Amino acid sequence: QLRLAESGGGLVQPGGSLRISCSASGFTLDDYTIGWFRQAPGKEREAISCISHSTGMTNYVDSVKGRFTVSRDNAKNTVYLQMNSLKPEDTAVYSCAADAVDFCIIAVPRPPYPTLDVWGRGTQVTVSS
Repeated sequence: QLRLAESGGGLVQPGGSLRISCSASGFTLDDYTIGWFRQAPGKEREAISCISHSTGMTNYVDSVKGRFTVSRDNAKNTVYLQMNSLKPEDTAVYSCAADAVDFCIIAVPRPPYPTLDVWGRGTQVTVSS
């Protein structure tokens, strides 16, 4: 069974940093494009970053560009999202998703999002003093 599991969320002060992880089981992550999504209370889910498995390219939405970095560790079958200079508006449940079709060739996908093969359950990130 294909599964993704996020971890590393928590409470952090504004301006702080956090690294969240997306670990795969049942499949090899480097054969899949990975997207990071977040959903804040009362808001729609939004895609914020992705990493292509065919080109290695990474893309970000403007609200996180320069602050967030997505990377892969194929040996650990894990993708990371390093989040720096966190703001209260970054508070959300962060989820990763994977698909064998590359959806990150040009940019982060916009709604309506494609149907993706595998989703994690998410991890809560709260930015507050």
